[in-house]
Amino acid sequence: MLSTHALSLLHRRSVLCGLAGTALLAAASSANALTLAEREALDLSDYTVSDPDAGYFDVESRMALLDDTSNALLLQELDELATGTSCQQLLSIPPITTRLRVPGYYPNPEEWQLASEPLFQFEDSVSQLAGSFVATGDDYYADCLVRFLERWAVNDALMDFHYESMEPQAWFATESMIFAAAMAYSVVRPHVDGREQEQADVEDWLKRLSERHISIPGEEGNSCCNNHFYRRALYAAMVGVLLEDDALFQIGVSAVYSALHDLTEEGALPLEVARGRRATHYQNYALLYLIPIMEIVARQGYEIHALEIDGRSIHDAVDFAMQAIEDPANLGEDVPLEQYGGFLQDPQYFVWMELYQTRFDDPRIANFLPRLRPLYNRSAGGYMTLYVMPPETQQQVIIDDDVPTTQGFDGLAAR
Repeated sequence: MLSTHALSLLHRRSVLCGLAGTALLAAASSANALTLAEREALDLSDYTVSDPDAGYFDVESRMALLDDTSNALLLQELDELATGTSCQQLLSIPPITTRLRVPGYYPNPEEWQLASEPLFQFEDSVSQLAGSFVATGDDYYADCLVRFLERWAVNDALMDFHYESMEPQAWFATESMIFAAAMAYSVVRPHVDGREQEQADVEDWLKRLSERHISIPGEEGNSCCNNHFYRRALYAAMVGVLLEDDALFQIGVSAVYSALHDLTEEGALPLEVARGRRATHYQNYALLYLIPIMEIVARQGYEIHALEIDGRSIHDAVDFAMQAIEDPANLGEDVPLEQYGGFLQDPQYFVWMELYQTRFDDPRIANFLPRLRPLYNRSAGGYMTLYVMPPETQQQVIIDDDVPTTQGFDGLAAR
């Protein structure tokens, strides 16, 4: 059910746009970046929501598997989540109703960290409640998640965030909170009884918040079309499914079309590789959102992983990321060899690999992940190893302090 009109439209694009005229980008790509206007002109009407309860993994079958597993790694995860968290304590967390303003990460990392703590607390809270529900099957956690989100919903939380083109960090932070809430809610919603009004309030809030947030297009050649668009597209896809809102769902799909259109022959995402010493990190960071979007779309019945544009598919982007992780020299001579590598030891950046491996058995990923499992990301899917890893894949947590690969990396943290 792929849109042939959209494909033909993409193949006709030949106007250079969006990417600031740097020598790096010119060397990195023979493709032309899809502009915001071109993306909005795509006809993706063939993509519609068919199963609003599908979510991003099969919750019921996974819970049945976990009930009968002997996998030590998964049992450890189940044990850690079995005690859950106190709903009363979570409900005492005040919703963010004042104007949200967050300093930029790179110029002010300590101030950014301090301002972001309440935002991270929200993301961890919703993810932990969803994880505890999957681990225990106890409706207490599903019920609590709805009550927690409803409190934020009726207080119009997060609706007032500061945005300027030179100060977008609150806008960035809010997108993460939206998909954290939507993905966690998708896990529990089919299992909640007697909370119809609360659920209606939550879903109305998710719709209003998503539409308010995505009405800001971002900067042309940057946040309009790079990893931050993929982040917005992730919540759009998930909220679109939950609410059977085809327009939001199609925004999610458009991120996949945009990314594949922009890929170079080598599989690089030019706006990410343009980050210089953080090129490897940002190529991977983009996949952190693109792969879950594709999983959401696939669970609506579309063979989105097979989509090719100008002969390139998502597998080319994965190949490029894995080659860069293996050796930064594979980025090409126009990208600094000394790449930031702190992210290589941080499991949150690789939850996409767990999803990807459920469909495609990539031996490089199979070799890369064991030292990082179990994988958890407080916003982009939560406890992904627990949710999707086949039990036969890995039995034990592997303790290894070495960076998976060190050639060309300086070990400094990247974001």
